[in-house]
Amino acid sequence: MDRYPPIAEHGLVGDLQTAALVSSQGVVDWFAAPRFDSPSIFAALLDHDRGGYMRLAPEHSDGTCKQLYYPDTAILVTRFLSPDGVGEVVDFMAPDRTRAATDRHTLVRGVRAVRGTVDFTLECRPRFDYGRAEHELELGESGALFRAPGIDGHLQATFPLERDGRDVRGKVTLNAGESGGAVFTVCASDGETPTPPTVDGLNGQFDEVAQFWRHWLSRSHYRGRWPELVHRSAITLKLLTYAPTGALIAAATTGLPEQVGGERNWDYRFTWVRDGSLSVRAMLDLGFVEEATAFVHWLVDRLRERKGKEGEPLQTMYRIDGSPDLPEETLDHFEGYRGSYPVRIGNGAADQLQLDIYGEALYAVSQGAEIAQQASFEGWQALTRTLDWFTGAWDRPDEGIWETRGGRQDFTYSRVMSWVAFDHGLRLAEYFRRPADLERWRKARDAVFEQIMERGWSEKERAFVQHYDGKVLDASLLLMPRVGFIAPRDPAWFSTLDAMDRKLVSDSLVYRYDPAASPDGLRGSEGTFSLCTFLYVDALARAGRLPQARYTFEKMQTYANHVGLFAEEVGPSGEQLGNFPQAFTHLSLIMAATTLDEALDAENGR
Repeated sequence: MDRYPPIAEHGLVGDLQTAALVSSQGVVDWFAAPRFDSPSIFAALLDHDRGGYMRLAPEHSDGTCKQLYYPDTAILVTRFLSPDGVGEVVDFMAPDRTRAATDRHTLVRGVRAVRGTVDFTLECRPRFDYGRAEHELELGESGALFRAPGIDGHLQATFPLERDGRDVRGKVTLNAGESGGAVFTVCASDGETPTPPTVDGLNGQFDEVAQFWRHWLSRSHYRGRWPELVHRSAITLKLLTYAPTGALIAAATTGLPEQVGGERNWDYRFTWVRDGSLSVRAMLDLGFVEEATAFVHWLVDRLRERKGKEGEPLQTMYRIDGSPDLPEETLDHFEGYRGSYPVRIGNGAADQLQLDIYGEALYAVSQGAEIAQQASFEGWQALTRTLDWFTGAWDRPDEGIWETRGGRQDFTYSRVMSWVAFDHGLRLAEYFRRPADLERWRKARDAVFEQIMERGWSEKERAFVQHYDGKVLDASLLLMPRVGFIAPRDPAWFSTLDAMDRKLVSDSLVYRYDPAASPDGLRGSEGTFSLCTFLYVDALARAGRLPQARYTFEKMQTYANHVGLFAEEVGPSGEQLGNFPQAFTHLSLIMAATTLDEALDAENGR
């Protein structure tokens, strides 16, 4: 077992309320429950010695490990190949079809011998509350019970378990065709003890979960050139969505570094207004109207909650239940992934001023008539109150889309999305004949546009720049043609794309910006942002640069991990960095694929 396997050497399983990472060595080294944003139970990925893990793999690791998803599902299969035999561990969690929030979650780990004879070893070493809470162990005929304050962990298996200090071990030898497994269930203290697993029962659960995912994916409308890549991204977005509320988290993990050994280690287990809003278009493009609608309802609820209250109508991010409280703290006892310290939980960026979120929110609501027409009159009033307020609040420096901690600026992207807020608000009001102060909104929209064209454009660079009166380029502006601010073949946009090619693109990969030229208040560097590379593909396709767009998209696929997942960034040697998997990257992949498909079809006369 590697102390710290590469970030990319993992698959994701989940039940639409929480999720776990399983390494290609058969180790669950990240699992938080009962929700995505709950304290961890297994967190060896952040501290091998203190974090806790659950390993189920051949006793001797002298073979080869392979990992794949069972087709069209979120069931992860880890294969171990050796001269003595071939074994498999099958990991999955069963979604609760009622979508009701629950404190009981079960990780199923099936095991089987495919060929020859395989000796499997199980190690279960939970460390509750990010390794801060002690637990007691009770071992009986029905399995092991790990008791921690407020939470229990039940481990049951089809083979014998034995005590190993405060942890548990087990061994089983399987011949070809034989199977078994272990089940780890988390629930509130003194919850009902689960029924011990049987081989038939595990096989039945496998079939039910496979059917769930295949039925869900059958709703996809995608018929383009990259079905496996796009559908894996869709399943990943679904896995990162909290079913009881429809809120999409940014990633399944916290504290994974943007630079190994650096300090850019954030908690991404929350719902960013920006990420979730842009996911609406991606899901609609694939035909997943229910998921897109659920997020928009969650978003409008945040605006309705602010009725009669002073201050900003929206904040940058929320917890998955809509709570605005995300205090940031560090886990001083964790060493961090390969020494990447500090490890943070919570996120102080929730208190930042990021004006672009108003544009993204209105962009989300306006993406489909099937969504907007469902908005209640009270919801519409919340939107109009927000835009009326925003007419006098858009012209302020802010921290920007990248949540810099180096001081506020007049970020061009924030102004572009301010323009989007008014433009899409006007479209909604006029299309649905809703009451609104159209003249006031129209004046604000036009004022924003004129300001951007006067101050967001650099004659020296012949490009739109990161913030007013500056010269630094910023990849967030790749969204300008998608949101309709500028025509994708406008000469000014061609010139901006060319400038980005020169200064932000490296071997088809795209940096967000240059921290050396635009200090962001943090030490260290970072890799290229996978989100930005897919936005680049989208912009190239819209600009008619199809050979370059397709080659960039195809090349980007080589950076996906072995099961089609992406972290936040790609490092200098092609390694994946940052929290994993990242929703923003996968939703932008879908956006790029659908745009490129449409452009290629048009070129071919389809």
